[in-house]
Amino acid sequence: MSEHPERSTTTAGPATTVPAVELNGITKRFPGVVANSDVTLKVARGTVHAIVGENGAGKSTLMKILYGMQRPDEGTIEVDGAPVAFHTPADAIKAGIGMVHQHFKLADNLTVLENVVLGSEPRRGWRLDIEGARQKIVEISDRYGLDVDPDPLVEDLGVGERQRVEILKVLYRGARTLILDEPTAVLVPQEVDELFDALQELKAEGLTVIFISHKLDEVLKVADEITVIRRGTTVRTVLPSEVTPRKLAELMVGSELPSPQTSESTVTDRPVLEVKGLTVRDREGRPVVDDVTLTIHAGEVLGIAGVEGNGQAELVEAIMGIRPAEGSVVLEGRDLVGVPTRERRTAGVAFIPEDRIRQGLLLESPLWENRMLGHQTSPPNARGPLVNRRGARADTERIVRDYDVRTPSIDVTASALSGGNQQKLIVGREMSGSPRLLLAAHPTRGVDVGAQAAIWDHLRRARAEGLAVLLISADLDELIGLSDSLKVILRGRLVADADPATVTPEDLGSAMTGAGATGATGAKPGTAHDTDGAAAAEGSDA
Repeated sequence: MSEHPERSTTTAGPATTVPAVELNGITKRFPGVVANSDVTLKVARGTVHAIVGENGAGKSTLMKILYGMQRPDEGTIEVDGAPVAFHTPADAIKAGIGMVHQHFKLADNLTVLENVVLGSEPRRGWRLDIEGARQKIVEISDRYGLDVDPDPLVEDLGVGERQRVEILKVLYRGARTLILDEPTAVLVPQEVDELFDALQELKAEGLTVIFISHKLDEVLKVADEITVIRRGTTVRTVLPSEVTPRKLAELMVGSELPSPQTSESTVTDRPVLEVKGLTVRDREGRPVVDDVTLTIHAGEVLGIAGVEGNGQAELVEAIMGIRPAEGSVVLEGRDLVGVPTRERRTAGVAFIPEDRIRQGLLLESPLWENRMLGHQTSPPNARGPLVNRRGARADTERIVRDYDVRTPSIDVTASALSGGNQQKLIVGREMSGSPRLLLAAHPTRGVDVGAQAAIWDHLRRARAEGLAVLLISADLDELIGLSDSLKVILRGRLVADADPATVTPEDLGSAMTGAGATGATGAKPGTAHDTDGAAAAEGSDA
């Protein structure tokens, strides 16, 4: 396949003479980097048009331009055949364009309804029409299978639920073209299928979806057309029928599609982490992690599979010392109960957080300061009681080089990086210093196939050297491929074990939703809650 810009001569999906969106010659420059260079994009009305490319390729910048968050230095934008010049997202919304960001724009202390109507408050005369808004939200939710309850606080929702709220918020504002940035990153296979069914409903009513994803198999399944961007420039637009995942990966990064598969076991009989009876309670005293017991040995990756919001985030944070918990957490013979987070880090616990923006980075600080975050009292970031600026900068340069963090300088702020490059910086930081235990929540979320393969390689090498890993991932292929053992968490309880050598993503997805908790799908019932795992799926409201 040619890597020079070209267009497919065949158009998929409903044919219309006027594209929903057309970008011509879009160029955007930042100090030290050209994010977009002469990008062209034509999106037919009533289609799903995927945009793929490696981290730093310019996808997010291009979508921010289309959504009015940034203005191009050169080029033109047309919506429904009419030239437009967006100065703010409000301009784009008025033109019928909505965007669901990879990092959600929700207020945790407000309800779902309040978040959806925020900035578009409905009125009947001079009064707020809350009941009218509620009815509209329920109608949209039911129509597209989003399963959104208007009443809970957003802070009580899982990541997957928050994503559905964001999609509903865009539809509530009357968007005719939806930009979805990594919409399946937090979903299990069944939820992905439900989302794709909803996209088909949107298409059937003439709505248009611009779909950004790193999951090439999903792109090929859902998209009518696919545009590949490399190094800020349009490479090619193709039909899914014209390419395979391998060929699409070659267009993106010039390499084959990687595999997470681990070929040989490095598990030893030396326990690194022993958790017994761990329970985490919410503000009402209900258990969100319920009597969890597990052991991870040196050289072992223990994968935890679960639908977002079933307690895996709280489990990791309790082990890290971020959340108060009942029960026992022992690291290489040392009881960590009552030990603060900083001391746990010093003892050898590394932490890749679920949400890099909220928990992993200081967005307005330079990269070298972010490298120190959480490790500011340890070499090479410190020399005695003093900050070792030179050491921190030198090690940041090493991480940028070893983990292929695309940045013009370690002095730029973390906010200037794409999401995938932010993730690579965090992974590099946490893998530094020879940790004994790695708590890895979605370590490759939002990274391209090349960076994903590099992170997998780093994890495999550290595992071979004796690192113990607790792995949380929404990518079930990754979870199965990297794990030496697998457990399923459902409503805060470990309800089943699975053999990575035989279990399929579909089997695991069934167990995660409760359908496979009895072992019928290849996941074996867990030892701790054999009798009540299925009941937990139906009866627990924790």
